[in-house]
Amino acid sequence: MIISGFWKRFRRNGPAVIGLGVLGLVVAAALLASVLRPGDPWSVVGPAFLWPGEDSRFPLGTDILGRDILSGLLYGARVSLAIGFTATLISSLVGTIIGLTAGYYGRWTDDGLMRMTEAFQTIPAFLLAIIVIVLFQPSMPSIISAIALISWPGVARLVRAETLRLREADFIAACRTFGMSDLRILLTQILPNCLAPLIVATSVSVATAILMEAGLSFLGLGDPTRLSWGTMISIGRDGLRTAWYVSALPGVAILITVMAVNLIGDGLNDALNPRRRERPS
Repeated sequence: MIISGFWKRFRRNGPAVIGLGVLGLVVAAALLASVLRPGDPWSVVGPAFLWPGEDSRFPLGTDILGRDILSGLLYGARVSLAIGFTATLISSLVGTIIGLTAGYYGRWTDDGLMRMTEAFQTIPAFLLAIIVIVLFQPSMPSIISAIALISWPGVARLVRAETLRLREADFIAACRTFGMSDLRILLTQILPNCLAPLIVATSVSVATAILMEAGLSFLGLGDPTRLSWGTMISIGRDGLRTAWYVSALPGVAILITVMAVNLIGDGLNDALNPRRRERPS
């Protein structure tokens, strides 16, 4: 019943349903990349700078070295989505733990954790990510860690605000009266009531993480052994005037994916926000 009610509210938002479908296609394309375009996306397979439609073997053309752009887009989706979702998962987990702890216990615990959070927020996010990646060398783990490191403070503040609102509620007082431990109250009572805004914030974080990875890869700070959309844009910048499609096509892929994720976030907000649940169809 809960899932059925959620889907009924979600599907009222037509753009969100379209976004979900588009993201599903992108994920499916990434998972089926080795089936759709077998081989190594780094391999030189044809003449350089073939325009889209010029050769039926390469529907989207080739880049500066003769690599298949369609193959790059499919395999690049794997890397960009993996980084986006993994970094968001880690940042959401860390931010949720810190936010719950700070909001529930308050006093010096809250002060200490929030001062630490504010310290992270005073550092320019992109600059901090660059520093982390340079220190630990560009790789998938370092990129994911850098993006997660700059993303958790927003989640922590959101969860803290919700926890502060909930901790004085009557049902929480009743739980304490019945002898429930703090951990059990946090996990079974407070956290479930924080999920709605947390899920919406997480969807936005995925889009931000994908854009952040693209920016880092464009600057040459991507994993040199993995081909991502940002790396493809960086590869094409040298021939931007004569073969703009090399950078434009992965840029369009990023645009479509980020828009899809944002549309899903809007739909989740409509479906999970209690103030909108009773909105007429």
